[in-house]
Amino acid sequence: MKTVLVTGSARGIGSACILKFASLGYNVVIHYLTHQKEATLLKEKVEKNYSVKVMCIKADLREEKEVQAMIEAIEQTLGSISVLVNNAAFCLDTLYEEKTKENFMKTLEVNVVGTFLLSRRVADRMFDEKSGVIINITSTNGIDTYYPMCLDYDASKAALISLTHNLAMQYAPYVRVNAVAPGFIATENEMQELDKEYIELESEKIFVRRIGTPEEVANVASFLASTEASYINNTVIRVDGGHYS
Repeated sequence: MKTVLVTGSARGIGSACILKFASLGYNVVIHYLTHQKEATLLKEKVEKNYSVKVMCIKADLREEKEVQAMIEAIEQTLGSISVLVNNAAFCLDTLYEEKTKENFMKTLEVNVVGTFLLSRRVADRMFDEKSGVIINITSTNGIDTYYPMCLDYDASKAALISLTHNLAMQYAPYVRVNAVAPGFIATENEMQELDKEYIELESEKIFVRRIGTPEEVANVASFLASTEASYINNTVIRVDGGHYS
């Protein structure tokens, strides 16, 4: 049975990915840093509804030792990781004038450096075993959607796209590396922080006239991990309903 590790998977898109992969028969690893309660509840939900093995593990992806310890724990319990979904991300929306070096560096460390550290460790093993898939959850913010209040997040997501291309080249031909770029998705954070008027206004910019769901992103991620996507590599797939800025 294959094993998938989804980082930052206690809530939102990550949680939807865990449930989708579990429904397809994958053993799943729920990773979190701060949302232990949500991660535990998700673990219980998987155990109740699916006949798969599930791990719940805490790690700070900025710390190489913690990344190493997490991977070793997973391999000892579930064996090699077949699919890695790099979903964990940090975002602190502030006015441009309030941006600080400290928060900018934290954004890059979590979203880019952490992804690199984890991907290298996992992909090296995948390459040796001549099989594996890495899926990076980036964002349309890293392509052509611009908001100065989250320019640090946008920069990190653009860097993640570049990282995707380089990893695909580095680990060819055995490891496929792709990215999924969600647009406006109705995660818990988005729905809590944004008012109804803003959501309606932004929805008018989307061709399908609505915001997306975490499950719709998870569907694309699971497809990219499947054998049906065996000839898809080194690409970025937008999941944004068709959007204009």
